[in-house]
Formats: sequence, structure tokens, C-alpha cells
Amino acid sequence: MPEIKCTVTECDYNKSVECHAPMIQVNRNNTSAANNSDQTKCETFKPKQ
Repeated sequence: MPEIKCTVTECDYNKSVECHAPMIQVNRNNTSAANNSDQTKCETFKPKQ
């Protein structure tokens, strides 16, 4: 998997500002068509324990 930068340090998959999830899922954020990154969201987020 390519390197994926992530600044959400509250996510369990974040290791040194890089995502280490086994799979990444990104969906639209309450819109039928996304035109910019603000209209998307990461569904892979897992809170740190």
C-alpha cells in the first residue's frame, strides 16, 4: 500500500503521521457527489484505546 499521510493523531492506525490501516475506506460526506475533499470522510478511523 502507498504511504498515506494522516494528521488525525487520535486514530489508532496513525503511527508517526502515517496511516497503517490494513485498508482505507473513504466515502462522501452527506452529499450525492463530491467536488472537493471537504465533501469526503475517512470511514477507517478507529479511536485510540
